[in-house]
Amino acid sequence: MAASYETVFVNGTVVNQDGVGRRDVAVSGGRIVALGEVDRDAAGEVVDCTGLAILPGVIDTQVHFREPGAEHKEDLETGSRAAVMGGVTAVFEMPNTRPLTITAETLADKVKRGTGRMHCDFAFFVGGTAGNAGEVGELERLPGAAGIKIFMGSSTGDLLVPDDESLRAILRNTRRRVSIHAEDEPRLNARKGERREGEPASHPVWRDETTAMIATERLVKAARAAGARVHLLHVSTAEEMDFIAAHKDYVSVEVTPQHLTLTADDYARLGTRLQMNPPIRAARHRARLWQGVQEGVADILGSDHAPHTLEEKAKPYPASPSGMPGVQTLVPVMLDHVAAGRMSVERFVDMTSSGPARLFNIARKGRIAVGYDADLTIVDLKRRETITDAWSASRAAWTPYDGLTVTGWPIGTVVRGRRVMWEGELVTPSTGAAVRFGETLARAT
Repeated sequence: MAASYETVFVNGTVVNQDGVGRRDVAVSGGRIVALGEVDRDAAGEVVDCTGLAILPGVIDTQVHFREPGAEHKEDLETGSRAAVMGGVTAVFEMPNTRPLTITAETLADKVKRGTGRMHCDFAFFVGGTAGNAGEVGELERLPGAAGIKIFMGSSTGDLLVPDDESLRAILRNTRRRVSIHAEDEPRLNARKGERREGEPASHPVWRDETTAMIATERLVKAARAAGARVHLLHVSTAEEMDFIAAHKDYVSVEVTPQHLTLTADDYARLGTRLQMNPPIRAARHRARLWQGVQEGVADILGSDHAPHTLEEKAKPYPASPSGMPGVQTLVPVMLDHVAAGRMSVERFVDMTSSGPARLFNIARKGRIAVGYDADLTIVDLKRRETITDAWSASRAAWTPYDGLTVTGWPIGTVVRGRRVMWEGELVTPSTGAAVRFGETLARAT
C-alpha cells in the first residue's frame, strides 16, 4: 500500500505558537498534513529528531545577495547556500543591486534568476524612489515582491530618498508595509569631517545617534500623514527604541544579531570588519535594544547580510565598504543568547518565523500547522560549536564571529518538505521558489 505521508519527523520537540512539546510532524506535497502522534508505518521516510527542537522555518527579511552587478561579493546561489547552511528557509533580498530593482522588469529578472537556483525560498524588495513613487502601489503587488524598501540615508548602492516630499509621495501610494533604512542624509553629509582616516572606530561618531533619530522622527511624521505602515530596519540606538515605543501603531521594528551581540569596543579587534550602516555602537545602546526585545517593542530579527570581500574590507577607513555577512550566523548566534537566558526559544521563534509572517502577510509560512508549507528549522539547543570563517558558505568567506563558541546549532533546514541541509551538508540543492503574500496571491497563481 502506498505511504500516506512522504516524510515524518519524529521524536522532536516542536516549538510553535501554541507552546513547546513532543510531536511528530508529517509532510506530503510540500505541506504539513498531520501533527501529534503519527502512524510512522504510513511514512515513506522517517527522520529521527530525538534530542532536537523543531522550529518553524526561520525567515530572514533583510539580506543583500548582490546579484546582479556585484557577484564577486555574493550571488543568489551562494547567498542562499549560506542561508540554508545556517537554518534559514526563506529570505527577503534588497534592491540595491546593479541595475537597481525599481521596475517590474528588474523584479521579474531577479525572480527568474532565483527560481530553481536558490536553495531557500525568496522574495525581493523593490526600491522606492522619487521617480517610481507613482508606481509603487502596483510594483509591491507583483509576484515575488516583498514590498517597497526606502533608503533615507546613503549606504551601499545608489538608492536614496533624502527629502520628505519624495518620502511622503512613496508612502501615500503604498498599501503594504514599507521597509526603511533611516539615517538622515543631510546630517551625514554635514558630518563627513568626523571620519578619521584609518580609524573605523570613528564610524559611529560620523553616523551618530542623532543621525538615526532625526530620520526616524521624520519617518514617523510622514507615515502618520500618509496613513502608511512602516518597518524600521536595523534599529541601533537607545533613543530610537524609546521613541518608537510610543508609535507602534504605525511602526514595526527590526533588530540585528550584530547590534545585539557586538559593541563599539569590538572595533579594536575587528577593525573595518565591524563597519556597517547604521553602525555598531556603545554598550548602552545594545542594552536598550535588548530591553526592546524583552518588552516587545522590537518585532523581528533580520541579519542585514551584506557581504564584501576581505580585500575590499581591508581598504583603509573610510574607503572600506560598510556591511558584513550574517545570514548563516543568525540562528546560532541568537540561539546562544537563548542558552544564556537573554530570550526564550519561543521569543526567538516569534521574531524569526511568526513575526515576519504576521508583519508581511506571508502566505502559508511562519507556523508549524496543518496546511502550511513544511518549512522547518531543526536545531540542537545544547550543542556547542565554534563559528569559523571556514564554516562560511558565503562567497565572502568570512564572519565577524570567527572563533566564537556558541550553544545552539542548526542541524537541518527543511524547505517545503525537502531536507535541504542536514548535519552540515547540502543534500537537496536548488529548490527555491518565490514566497507568496496575501496581497500577491491572485497574481502568483
